[in-house]
Amino acid sequence: MNIILVIFDTLRKDCIGAYGQPPWGKVHTPNLDRFAEASLVFDRVYPEVLPTLPARRAIYTGKRVYPFHESMFYLKGDFTGSPGWGPIPESDDTLAELLREKGGYRTGLISDVYHQFKPSKNFQRGFDQWQFLRGQEVDPYRSGPEPTQEEIDYWLAREYQSPENWHNFIRQCIKNMHDRIAEEDYFNARVMTEASHWLRQNRAAENFFLTVESFDPHEPWFVPENYRKMYDKSERQEQVASLYRETDDIPVALIERAQANYSALVTMCDRWFGHFYESLQVQGLLENSVVIVATDHGHSIGDANYMGKRGYPSHPSVFDIGLMIRHPSGAGAGERSDLLLQHIDISAQILDFANVKPNQPIDGKAFWETAVEGGKAIRDHVTIAWDCAITVIKDRWWMNCNVDGSGVFLYDLTADPQLGKNIADENPVIVKEMFTIARSDADNNIPDYLIERAMAQSNAPGCRRLLRISNIFPRESCFLIAREIRE
Repeated sequence: MNIILVIFDTLRKDCIGAYGQPPWGKVHTPNLDRFAEASLVFDRVYPEVLPTLPARRAIYTGKRVYPFHESMFYLKGDFTGSPGWGPIPESDDTLAELLREKGGYRTGLISDVYHQFKPSKNFQRGFDQWQFLRGQEVDPYRSGPEPTQEEIDYWLAREYQSPENWHNFIRQCIKNMHDRIAEEDYFNARVMTEASHWLRQNRAAENFFLTVESFDPHEPWFVPENYRKMYDKSERQEQVASLYRETDDIPVALIERAQANYSALVTMCDRWFGHFYESLQVQGLLENSVVIVATDHGHSIGDANYMGKRGYPSHPSVFDIGLMIRHPSGAGAGERSDLLLQHIDISAQILDFANVKPNQPIDGKAFWETAVEGGKAIRDHVTIAWDCAITVIKDRWWMNCNVDGSGVFLYDLTADPQLGKNIADENPVIVKEMFTIARSDADNNIPDYLIERAMAQSNAPGCRRLLRISNIFPRESCFLIAREIRE
């Protein structure tokens, strides 16, 4: 049986029609919705770690990355990112390596996620063919021509153009997209087109494993005008960069334009996923292929008074992820599952579909049989880490704090699914229980550097943590809880 894994970066779960709609209104995803009708749709899936690279390390290996014992991977040729931002350790087998070497699979990777291919990275390990489509974001793809100030002003409002802010980001993005004219020149179209070519070229393989990585709909939200006009026909200032700040000082017009451009890019991703899905159909590959569609994380665009993604305070707009699996037997088609899952479980399930045993124990757990036939849940909680912040989720509770036990947010999901009221002060016993779970999932071995990083409160907002918070569990009380647990 062939196995196809499609991952969209920064695709909000609630922007897929099968899951509902975001707070700002419906996003059109007819092809993903059609795929959902033929798939088992999973409603409670979360990353193991974030953001982009650590999340993929978990998916590609099935092993926990938290609590980031490898520190920051200070390697030449890349920014340091956050803990876990680095290559896959040599000691860890990848899915592609295991499927190729033990299952006899032909393996392919089609990706424009440029972080995977930076100097010192090795996410192409185990693939018979890997194709990197250049030019996303600030990939040093082109050194010219230099954009004019007028071009920069069109895409980014002047008040956000300081050199230390977004000016250089947009400048490189504009250079990278120079001469892009037709819709087919856009990244998601190129990724899905090349993936369709790979299917045609490799359909003679007895079994294949194809991973398709689309960096879209990650920002910058450059999208053809006709897609954007589906959501906003006005001629207002463009907003394609996520500003990674609280929204109380961002004009409403810019927030609405960002939401429109993001929605438009999601719809464009859906259109070209439809092209890929139809390629599977016309080549007869759906008859013997399991197709998995997943996301790495979402993105806040005005949710919880924020624009960007962050791990502290954590929020469903970023942490809830979509997962849909279409099985060639038709099992689970049109049904939904409320199993509590993480990225590492996708890895375990892929190996199980292929009847391949890992060379060493992994942390993920196969779940398909339980989801289709019923049975005991494979997990009663998930622990999610991002930098020095941790989030623990159970059926009723959502707890988010620093790894040193400070700055706790606690929410009752049964009464407050949108995380509106922090009730940590009133529930110290629950806080202690959830924090104990988080430490246990780290084998009670949180690295000293990570605790020091939390205590320093030195992280920037956005892809790391938010400095200015309110209504938190008192830091002194959390230190007492953490010390009591450690002792």
